[in-house]
Amino acid sequence: MRKYLFSAGFALLVAATSLSMTVMTPPAFASEIKYVVNDIAITSGDIAHRAAFLKLQHKKGDAAQEMIDQTLRLAEARRLGIRISDAQVEAAYQRFATNNKMQLGQLDGVMEKSGVSKDHFKEFIRAQMAWNQALSARYRSGEGGSVTEQDAVRRMLDKGGAKPSAMEYMLQQVIFVVPASERSATLAKRKREADAMRARFNGCATTREFAKGLLDVTVRDLGRVL
Repeated sequence: MRKYLFSAGFALLVAATSLSMTVMTPPAFASEIKYVVNDIAITSGDIAHRAAFLKLQHKKGDAAQEMIDQTLRLAEARRLGIRISDAQVEAAYQRFATNNKMQLGQLDGVMEKSGVSKDHFKEFIRAQMAWNQALSARYRSGEGGSVTEQDAVRRMLDKGGAKPSAMEYMLQQVIFVVPASERSATLAKRKREADAMRARFNGCATTREFAKGLLDVTVRDLGRVL
């Protein structure tokens, strides 16, 4: 039997106009801001790195959307008080190198030559670790608190040895669009609207109904995650 846990990520997505900045990593290149999600800029450089990362994994996907999703997940983790330290990221990066029988310098080289960059990969690691903790926190919340290994065993025995049910997460992304030309005038208002909708959220089935009365709000189903 599967249990379902519903989660929606709320974002203010600003369609940015042309704004250039210089990335101070060799070789230097001009990077253009493409999106601003909850005050976090996503640049053309970020998207290019993610496209290279997808290619390295032989995976298909929308690099821009992946960066938006990653930014949303990091924001949700921060909202839950989850912080992944640099030391944790470095340790995970080292484990990845070891598991793939590489020295750190070799892994750095693979990331740079492929166009991914080690910094981009480390930020991906940070996001994955944070999101896993966020999902675990939501699961514990649904169970009424932290569940220890002993608790899980006891519950199995209480149920006559029945296996614990799987938890399936249904994820949605709710985007409040803010045109770049109207950012200064409407950003605060849009944030209030997003916070108000988040407070009323009680399940993915009603998200679109809530969004109907709001202008420039998009609801995307991100699918199910076990």
